[in-house]
Amino acid sequence: MKKFFKWAATTIILIFALIGMTFTGVFFAMKFGLTNVKGSIEERDSFFGKVPAFSFGSNASSSDNNTEPVGNGCKDGLDQMAPCEWSDTVQWEVVKGGLSKDAAVIKRVSSETGVPARLIAASVVPEQVRFFTDNREVFKRYFEPLKILASLSQFSLGVSGIKQKTAEDIEMYANDPSSQFYPGAEYAVLVAYASSTDHDQELFNRLTDEKDHYYSYLYTALYLKEITAQWQKAGYDVHDRPDVLVTLFNLGFNASQPKADPKAAGASITIGATKYSFGTLGALFYHSDELLAEFPR
Repeated sequence: MKKFFKWAATTIILIFALIGMTFTGVFFAMKFGLTNVKGSIEERDSFFGKVPAFSFGSNASSSDNNTEPVGNGCKDGLDQMAPCEWSDTVQWEVVKGGLSKDAAVIKRVSSETGVPARLIAASVVPEQVRFFTDNREVFKRYFEPLKILASLSQFSLGVSGIKQKTAEDIEMYANDPSSQFYPGAEYAVLVAYASSTDHDQELFNRLTDEKDHYYSYLYTALYLKEITAQWQKAGYDVHDRPDVLVTLFNLGFNASQPKADPKAAGASITIGATKYSFGTLGALFYHSDELLAEFPR
């Protein structure tokens, strides 16, 4: 009996030691920049044609540039398509696990901003899948075992890959009633600072906090809110167009030019033998059955 208890105690100690080593490895990977990514984006030339778009009717992907743009019949096309390769990958399983862990904070942000939690998650999905696909060794060594999201800290920041300049613009538009992106008077308080705060450092800290992703999701939601407000003022309602909103989240404010027939576009993300545009991948998640319990449509 004594031998059994000794063996059991030794086994438990070894298990906790392995867990400790894994978390230590993640810490040092983040500390020394192994998880950093430049967050490169394909040419931002145009949201309306120059950036290759992908047709939902052809599985939202193509190995060449002969692809048709996504029209307004987005959801119908998704309903008719075959199962998506993106959802069968280990990268997606890790992203899925990370979003599940962050479900409570995403719902909090949704409640504060009025932006659907599923749309916020849809904007994060392509950035995380792209990072894990482009950084396979780091992914396998640190993130796959823990099922956590990567918090970027170099050029694009946080779990959604927002650039600091974009975050500054989000704050500016939230405080400017004359801006076409102004979302309403109630949102500026969400990104306000204490008078003695070093703004730039505090903003960086907000977006790169590895323990609490609240501000990553908040700035993501406010961006989506501001883009939706711009299009609404121009006479176009895109609140139910995740393909459009996720595309513009990738391309930035300057690419947002309201018009009647926007198309899914953005950075090209290759998963296996399949290419997706950033906006298409976000929309595919949004309209899929993945994480419906956590983030209902």
